[in-house]
Amino acid sequence: MTKKQENETSKELGMDNKKTSGKSGKLKISVSAIRKGEKKTEGKRSNTRRRANNHSNDHSKRRRLAAQDLLKDLKQKQRADEVHLDQESKAAKQEYKKSLNKAAASESKPVVKKVESAEKPAETAAEAPKVRGPKILKPSPARLKQNQANSEKPAAKPSSSRRPSSRPSLTEAPMPENKEGRRRTSGKPGRKGQNSYANQGRGANSDRSQQRKRKNKKHQSAPQVKKQVTQRKDRPLPESFEYEVGMNAQDLGKILHREPAEIVKKLFMLGIMINQNQSLDKGTIELLAADYGIEAVEKVHEDISDIDNIFAQEMEESKNSENQVVRPPVVTIMGHVDHGKTTLLDRLRHTRVSEHEAGGITQNIGAYQVRIDDRLITFLDTPGHAAFSSMRARGAEITDIVVLVVAADDGVMPQTIEAIDHAKSAGVPIIVAINKMDRPGANPAHVTEQLMQYELIPENYGGSTIFVNISAKTGMGIDELLENIILEADMLELKADPKQKAIGTVVEARLSRGKGPVADVLIQQGTLRVGDPIVVGDTFGRVRTMTNDKGHQVKKATPSMPVEITGLNDVPESADKLVVFADEKTARAVGEARAQQSLQKQRENVQHVTLDNLFDTMKRESMKSVDIVLKADVQGSAEALAQSFQKIDVEGVRVNIIHSGVGAINESDVTLASASNALIIGFNVRPTATAKSQAAQEGVDIRLYSIIYKAIDDVKAAMQGMLEPTYEEKVIGNLTVRETWKVSKIGTIAGAFVDNGYVTRESGIRVIRDGVVKYDGKVASLRRFKDDVKEVKAGFDCGLTIENFNDIKEGDELEAYEMQEVKPG
Repeated sequence: MTKKQENETSKELGMDNKKTSGKSGKLKISVSAIRKGEKKTEGKRSNTRRRANNHSNDHSKRRRLAAQDLLKDLKQKQRADEVHLDQESKAAKQEYKKSLNKAAASESKPVVKKVESAEKPAETAAEAPKVRGPKILKPSPARLKQNQANSEKPAAKPSSSRRPSSRPSLTEAPMPENKEGRRRTSGKPGRKGQNSYANQGRGANSDRSQQRKRKNKKHQSAPQVKKQVTQRKDRPLPESFEYEVGMNAQDLGKILHREPAEIVKKLFMLGIMINQNQSLDKGTIELLAADYGIEAVEKVHEDISDIDNIFAQEMEESKNSENQVVRPPVVTIMGHVDHGKTTLLDRLRHTRVSEHEAGGITQNIGAYQVRIDDRLITFLDTPGHAAFSSMRARGAEITDIVVLVVAADDGVMPQTIEAIDHAKSAGVPIIVAINKMDRPGANPAHVTEQLMQYELIPENYGGSTIFVNISAKTGMGIDELLENIILEADMLELKADPKQKAIGTVVEARLSRGKGPVADVLIQQGTLRVGDPIVVGDTFGRVRTMTNDKGHQVKKATPSMPVEITGLNDVPESADKLVVFADEKTARAVGEARAQQSLQKQRENVQHVTLDNLFDTMKRESMKSVDIVLKADVQGSAEALAQSFQKIDVEGVRVNIIHSGVGAINESDVTLASASNALIIGFNVRPTATAKSQAAQEGVDIRLYSIIYKAIDDVKAAMQGMLEPTYEEKVIGNLTVRETWKVSKIGTIAGAFVDNGYVTRESGIRVIRDGVVKYDGKVASLRRFKDDVKEVKAGFDCGLTIENFNDIKEGDELEAYEMQEVKPG
């Protein structure tokens, strides 16, 4: 800065000081305002600050002098910086122009070396100071290519005075600065050129450039995914495939390695209009496969609802399993009524079951397990009455050995023969136990002769049947019987696999008030555990509790072990199969499917009228029926009672069981009986208090029984009472006509003598002349002397008239008779 400029500035400052001192005597330009090049507005000051400034005038003068010195130094520094920067920018531009000219002249050398060779002579020749501003080390590739193309053209003449054809880009050219050191920006705020230099100076490894590289990589990898999808069309078609009815185009596309749109198009060309989500039938799928030239096979689904098939498969797997162990034998005790079956079982179990049974008759199947010398034997006690033949048949199906009990003083009876037939049909060995040997009239030889007629030949006579003489009451021969049972079991080599899923058979089922549906099950293979999902017949559930024959709860049941289980949704039928499934969802589906199938079969079993059964149907419809609501304690008893009632033979009347179930008689049973005009029969059950009062109000007859004989007799009597009464003619007297009188308005009066018997006013009478019946009618009037009488006995005279008959002559014989009701026998 020259001295003249300094004087000018000092005069300006001095004049400003005079102007300002006249008003307030203070300097308004602060150091910060000078540095930033901005003026601050002067605000109002408070009265307190004005008083303080009046006392500090000396101090303000010192501050003004200091501010003037700072301002001078600042201006001098700015001028020096501007001059220095101008020189550096001019030198940089000259070097850049020289480097461009040399790069265009030479082609073989690399670009970087040309720039370096151009820079070195410039530094040595000019010996310019170091450039502190922006320095371009490498020109852009586009500019170099353009320069090379221009140099290869023959018509282009080099001239040192001409400017190069390519101009530096805006990002590489230096940007002029104003006096305050700020870069100038072209354009208005918000326009396109506002931030044209914003990204200048960013390196290749900045954050934004890295993000761009990642996006580019993603975009480059995206087409590769599309190529993989398109490769699906190039995959070969399978030779054959399995299909299910109801598959759509998308499902078939996955199997055939084709796009769903292609399948839809192909079916459209075949004349079938569908979309991708529409289900296809069997014919459409096979037509599509034929068009592609491949074979289509329909997938075969296994019917999991057929538990009988699953039961048979499990039995076969257990026979071929390597985990087989010896299982206890299942022994069934059969025989006639009151031959000592339950007493024998009492002796084995050391209990007194028979004392608690009504009439000493077993009413349902019982299963018990007895331990003998570290060997377990499972006994089934089947009822011996003829009504329970179906229950005995179920006992024979699940048993290994049959013990036929025959009383030594009674011999072979009809139920004994029936038990033999059941055992033979089941194909199980028979051990004959001749019981009641303690009776005085016991004759085991006679019993043996009777049994030999049914091919039960004892071993003493060269046969294969074991005969044992026992007395269940005294215990004679019991040990020998047990030894023979164990020997027979060892010969049969009974084995089971306890590691597989459990299968079994329902021995008996009932409805308990506190437990719900309860089933007595005999496990045949595998191990049943608490919590297993099971299907029993048409019912399903999960095993909630298991109780053995002694009343103790157990966690698992092994083969040949009888247990009482709870947790089913309904009461199953006797002899239903038990199968364990993997989960409760599958068990529920199977149980519901079987229940639906059972309901459908019941509907299909309705007999329709045809030409073949038209006469029988008309006859059956004309018959009267006794409607019965049957409730029993267990399912087997209900079935046996129903079969017994239907076997009652009373001509003209049949039994119609409208409902059969287990459990107590409830309100719904009474309502059903009232609506159907039926009677309720309860076997070993009682009605609830509400049902009892409802039955009394509605007049429903409830009959309760504990012995089957009484129930059958009462139903038979009710059936006989519904028959129309039948009448039979009975001759009550004989008369002889001795004299006749003809009276007008009355007719002919016969005076007759009663030879025998008697005659009444309501009796019928026949006129017999010469042994021939002339007329059969009724007595119109009967008198003795002048009085009307109701009856005239033998040895007396009487006068009578006959309705609508006056041709009575002396000597005719009169026969008096009446119709009497005859009860059906």
